[in-house]
Amino acid sequence: MVDDCLFALGCSSMMIQHPADPRLSEVSHRLADLADDLDNAMLWPAEGLRLCQDAGVMQWVVPTAQGGLGWSEADILRGYIQLAAGCLSTAFLVTQPHGVIRRLLESDNQELCSQVVPLLAAGDAFGSVGISQLTTSRRHSAKPVMQLREVGGGVQLDGLCPWVTGGVYADYILTGGVFEDGRQALLLIPTERSGITFDPPAEMVGLGATHTGSMRCRQALIERQWIVAGPSENVMAGRKGANTGGLQTSALALGLARAAIEYLSNESSLRSELVEAREALRSEQQALETDLLALAAGSGGCTNDELRARANLHVLRATQAALTAAKGTGYLRGHPVGRWCREALFFLVWSCPQPVASATLCELARIG
Repeated sequence: MVDDCLFALGCSSMMIQHPADPRLSEVSHRLADLADDLDNAMLWPAEGLRLCQDAGVMQWVVPTAQGGLGWSEADILRGYIQLAAGCLSTAFLVTQPHGVIRRLLESDNQELCSQVVPLLAAGDAFGSVGISQLTTSRRHSAKPVMQLREVGGGVQLDGLCPWVTGGVYADYILTGGVFEDGRQALLLIPTERSGITFDPPAEMVGLGATHTGSMRCRQALIERQWIVAGPSENVMAGRKGANTGGLQTSALALGLARAAIEYLSNESSLRSELVEAREALRSEQQALETDLLALAAGSGGCTNDELRARANLHVLRATQAALTAAKGTGYLRGHPVGRWCREALFFLVWSCPQPVASATLCELARIG
């Protein structure tokens, strides 16, 4: 674990200090103003990320002992909900450097942590996570899609990282692979290294502004000083925030659902036939947020996977209810409701563990 050395990130008076801070709502509304243009042109959300950086969002996950804001897990999830209610693409991108920071903070590699975390937390560098090949993506392949080999004082990477968000804009990618003997390792890769290339961003149904695509490694040599964890038999086991279907993904789904419910609420003030649907969705949203925060605090009456499956269905219902209320106008490109419906599909496929996928299929097919 990281030493109690100060990273000296600094805390501006403009930074959001807690989830109830009005400035968080202001940032969320500003992100909402930018979201449709980003989606229409598949633009990298540079302005939105700058707003988050200036508001101290990148420092939420850094403990106060290391100079960050040190938000609790529950407060971070509250923050994700508000950011996603403004712009899901920007909120999702924020979770990427957060994921890198979390893994560096829990790493035994103190030197690497002290070198990189201050850059990411200050917004002076962008980091992303590409570990689906160790969790949910292409694990059925005959051989590992990302192969590692010890070479001299380092590790050589050969293969494919199927999903990297914002990779072409990243300074660092946290990725993982498998050695011939079956051991695994997590490594932080500086993207300017020889042998690292990125495919053109995938043309996704939604969240195109995140510029998500594949990273390829061809005899890319990384010194051992860039190893974050491992080698070990299962390098992901027991690592905070490292498992798929985590609470942050559910929080993003609830943020998107909140935006749709707010739209439905505004419409229902003029159309009484929408009130019953609004109240039902609000009640479900409140219950899900309560369960999410309880799980973040280490309690609660459901599992992470159960909550994720419920959140998946909730965001689908909420966004489609908003589209129904918007009628034909909502089906026109450029209307936020149509974008929300497309973005809701993201949660059916992104980091979706098999138990969650199975539960969702059963609900959609009304089995059981």
